[in-house]
Amino acid sequence: MPESGQGLGSGVSLGERLRIDFWLLLILLALCAYGLVVLYSASGRNVESVERQAGFMLLGMFAMAAVAQLGVKQLRRWTPVAYLAGCLLLLAVDLFGTGAKGAQRWLEIPGLPRFQPSEIMKLMVPLAVSSFLAASVLPPRFLHVMVTLAIVAVPTVLVLVQPDLGTAVLIVAAGLIVLFLAGLRWVYIAVVVAALAVAAPVMWTYVLYDYQKQRVLTLLDPESDRLGAGWNIIQSKTAIGSGGIEGKGWLSGTQSHLDFLPEGHTDFIIAALAEEFGFRGVAGLLALYLALIGRGLWIALRAQDSFSRLAAGGLTLTFFVYIVVNMGMVSGLLPVVGVPLPLISQGGTALISLLGGFGVVMAVSTERRRMLG
Repeated sequence: MPESGQGLGSGVSLGERLRIDFWLLLILLALCAYGLVVLYSASGRNVESVERQAGFMLLGMFAMAAVAQLGVKQLRRWTPVAYLAGCLLLLAVDLFGTGAKGAQRWLEIPGLPRFQPSEIMKLMVPLAVSSFLAASVLPPRFLHVMVTLAIVAVPTVLVLVQPDLGTAVLIVAAGLIVLFLAGLRWVYIAVVVAALAVAAPVMWTYVLYDYQKQRVLTLLDPESDRLGAGWNIIQSKTAIGSGGIEGKGWLSGTQSHLDFLPEGHTDFIIAALAEEFGFRGVAGLLALYLALIGRGLWIALRAQDSFSRLAAGGLTLTFFVYIVVNMGMVSGLLPVVGVPLPLISQGGTALISLLGGFGVVMAVSTERRRMLG
């Protein structure tokens, strides 16, 4: 494989010269190609949507390569600055952002396409937490845990104001994953679980919006409002079940093409995939996801310093959480929170930020090999 191939007489492989992990790159390209095939059908054979998504993928690949070129030391040096910039962008969204469907989540800057800063913070929060914890004694002590929670809390609150509960939950999860990888003591975990249990009734009463409460109630009993709040889940599960083992065939889905399936090209694209490609298609997608996660964790395991290990492991496991949340909500196991399926759903900012995150993982991978060499 190119990763292990030797350079031209210098003992340095091509991957090291380009700072690219070829295994990771090949898996990402396979996932992106799979996503375009599914999107073409799920969007109603909309070539413009596919071309737009392909353009975002290309930008994301450039972002990934650019981040990988920075190297671990540069990434760690600039992480605090990028984190603060991301928080300022979130504040700008809350003050004068662009709204859609009852939420104010986007920012428009003259000369740039509209983008969603909260997607960028999914990347910056685990990096910021990794940078802070790597500079302290591990496992983290009480003070370090408190500072980490503050680092996570600031963007989380700014995202909740938009409101965007799904993204806020993912930002919290990203920070807590890095904290766990840093060796968080089990007593702290028990305290957090107990605090959440105590705070749950208060959050239900005073924090959650009515539509967010309705999503939880719909999860428990979607049949109570088949034509209203329960419609999305019912149609999604119908599409998934109708696909069977082999599926109805590419471009032959009925739930998505007849507009029964809501958001079939974004949040619910896995249902469209399952209907047309069946269990075999979903299993193939999961195999690619597992290969990507396995490669990321292997890179984290072999990293040479705490920041690299925490950053690569945190970003990889955060990617895993995205998959679980999306597939869980589409199959009726979790509330619908508007989380796209990574690298498959249509979307620009989310795609570019995800690929940028894997640029960090590539930087860790090539840094390790260069140090060993």
